Amino acid sequence: MDKQQTQVDLANGMTLREALRHKDVVRNELIAGVTGFFAISYIIIVNPLILKDAGIPTDLSVFATIFSSVIGCLIMAFWANAPVILTPGMGVNAFFTYTIVVNMGLSWQEALGIAAVASFIYMLIAFTKISTILSEAIPESLKSGITAGIGLFLVEIGLEKAGLIVAGKSSLIVLGDLTKPTPLLALFGLVLSLILFIRKIKGNFFIAIIATSLLAFFLGVKDADTPTVDLARLGQYHKIVFQNDFSNWLTTPFILAAFSMTMILVFESMGLLQGLLPDQKKFKKTFEGSSVTTFLSSFLGTSPTVAAAESASGIESGGRTGIMALTAAVLFALSLIFVPLLAYVPSAAIAPVIIITGALMMAAIGNIKMADFSEWFPAFLIIVLIPFTNSISTGLAFGFVCYPIMKLALGKGKELPWPVYLLGVLFLLDLVFSAML
Repeated sequence: MDKQQTQVDLANGMTLREALRHKDVVRNELIAGVTGFFAISYIIIVNPLILKDAGIPTDLSVFATIFSSVIGCLIMAFWANAPVILTPGMGVNAFFTYTIVVNMGLSWQEALGIAAVASFIYMLIAFTKISTILSEAIPESLKSGITAGIGLFLVEIGLEKAGLIVAGKSSLIVLGDLTKPTPLLALFGLVLSLILFIRKIKGNFFIAIIATSLLAFFLGVKDADTPTVDLARLGQYHKIVFQNDFSNWLTTPFILAAFSMTMILVFESMGLLQGLLPDQKKFKKTFEGSSVTTFLSSFLGTSPTVAAAESASGIESGGRTGIMALTAAVLFALSLIFVPLLAYVPSAAIAPVIIITGALMMAAIGNIKMADFSEWFPAFLIIVLIPFTNSISTGLAFGFVCYPIMKLALGKGKELPWPVYLLGVLFLLDLVFSAML
């Protein structure tokens, strides 16, 4: 085992204060924090664009996205001491906008009220023994399936950002135009990232992001959506803070939407943390911290926060403690001033890191007993449906509903603990209610 890997492994068991005393650990964590931040920095641009369709002003939504991310990362640093970045979640923001507001016809203020109720229930689960019972009841094959599914999801995101796959006319996905600069730049970044990674160069992903960004600058390659943030508008931010509307909380649409969002928040967060955390001893604290941030985000004027799957990029770069999250918090805060500079870090520079990270997470497939089809098929559903539906919660739902059915068909129903059946029923209800919304 090389010296760098030994330092990373030792950092797993360190408190935040102990980690700060070790220069090598701090250096690894800083690199991990910067890498993780750049991997998820697109959320500052994309989240407001999605919430715009719900009626939330884009420039004010940028502030809400940044503030909720800063608070979430600080909680991860000081409460959980975990290498996890919390930001408004992709998927849940689409549910917030397109299901609750656009399809159901509710206002964005009511959607914020639904988010507050769902995240409050999430907190009740996180701070009680229920979270531990549910977490420990998840079969190992499904845990591995969750990790691999999130990995494949990251690969899909990375390939899309690289322009290497695009929506096709005769099929869902086709190869992108390799004559365009973005895919070519991404391929350069991918080759460079792979070389640095397999040679175990310190700061490999960070170096690749910077090198590819510099090349993009000299070639004049920039992303189309360049954010504009006028700090003078910060004085108007109060217009979306504490705007939660609970007036219709006893109506059927409100209750069904709150139930579905609760399922998304609780089990997407649980699945992400099961798949991301290098040290599962930190799960409880991390889960609690995530629930608090989710609750606060609803009052800050944005869709709920979740653990960013892109945190895996920082973890693969050596992140093991809250210093990584603290670094990301500082960078999110600085982005208030330097958001336009993010345009000089194009998607093509970030995509290779996301692709490689996803590939590493997919190695969890090897932990699944494929010879036992009753173990493999539910995990398989999770692995393929997470990326194919662009929804972690949907992939989890099909896998968790299928698992007890397979075991009952084999006459092994009595071997399963009761929480497995409870999860199956809850996810089945979630699928039914989601179809009704």
